[in-house]
Amino acid sequence: MPATTPIRMIEISGAPRERGRLYGDAAADLIAGSLEYYREALTQQTGMSWAEITASVSQWLPISEQIAPHLIEEMRGIAEGAGVSFAEILTLNVRGEFVYDHQGPAKGVTAAARVDDDERDAVDGCTSFFLTGEGSGTGHTLVGQNWDWRTRTAGTTLIVRVVQDPLPTVIMQVEAGQVGRHGANSAGISLNANGLGGSFGKAVGVPQTLIRRLVLDQGDIASALRTLVKTRPHIASNALLADRSGFGIDLETTPSGVDWIYPERGVIAHTNHFQASVPPQLAGSYLPVSADSLLRLPRVEAGLARVAMAESPEESYAFVREAMSDHIGFPEGVCTHPHPDSPPVKQWSTLLSSCVDLTTGEYRVANGFPCETEYEVLPWNLYDPTH
Repeated sequence: MPATTPIRMIEISGAPRERGRLYGDAAADLIAGSLEYYREALTQQTGMSWAEITASVSQWLPISEQIAPHLIEEMRGIAEGAGVSFAEILTLNVRGEFVYDHQGPAKGVTAAARVDDDERDAVDGCTSFFLTGEGSGTGHTLVGQNWDWRTRTAGTTLIVRVVQDPLPTVIMQVEAGQVGRHGANSAGISLNANGLGGSFGKAVGVPQTLIRRLVLDQGDIASALRTLVKTRPHIASNALLADRSGFGIDLETTPSGVDWIYPERGVIAHTNHFQASVPPQLAGSYLPVSADSLLRLPRVEAGLARVAMAESPEESYAFVREAMSDHIGFPEGVCTHPHPDSPPVKQWSTLLSSCVDLTTGEYRVANGFPCETEYEVLPWNLYDPTH
């Protein structure tokens, strides 16, 4: 089940290699747990050995070194600090791309065992939101998401604060060993993301962990937007980008192009299907990567509509938590719980829920199911001076 203990929080600083060493040392046990899980899950799914898997991910190294050499250095430092191989840390950072390229059952897995699991093997789940102006009730800009992924990874999530002068300071929620996923920075820019699925060929593109961190490394919204539009990803992913000014945009990014959604009445919500348009390559054959995405979207939109009635920041958070705790479709839904009939290694659930106030800089996380866990304010404000 998702973790009920406090989520681990670490702060790293210095040059990329040194930041990585600090990270690896502070999260060595969580990284070991993450590697243990993926060793089991990926070998079971593909029939490949762990050595074959960690060797195969080297295909993403040249493009990653070209587009983000500082993040590859950070990964090398993580490996050194955690006492594991660089190839294993790279695997943790390209696990979504690897799974996408190796969809399909492993040998010996029956159809009955795959019924409720294979449809979301290749992506992160997630229900993301953006609220501003009249949509937030208070006029503050609120962003966040329910992060849905494999249940057994819940104990290996952590919060990382990266002090990286002259780049913005970044606060992220990640799986241990990863250099990027979801978060916000000291320039007031946030990124929340959801997997989209769909087949776009096997040409090697940039891994999502790097793209997302590169966005959060930007000091202004125009540069962050340019990073998403100009970087060719390996897999399709939705990116909900926002700025403390109240600007927000949702980008459905694919290896073949980008489409976008602007807020309506100060609100954007996104789940795991194409909402702006279905890419031409998928026309006539597109199936949402997870059927419950079609259920989650109207449910979360209805719940978030209530936030406009809030008369204080605390009421806003209460309404957001209620929206993100919706159980229509249980055990699936906005707040997803593990399906008891799914194999444990493939069970899926909400790992944590986040709600960030870009106006004040408060970063809140509910570690586990938001229906059971209150949002707690992190000890760092986005706009705290670096040290």
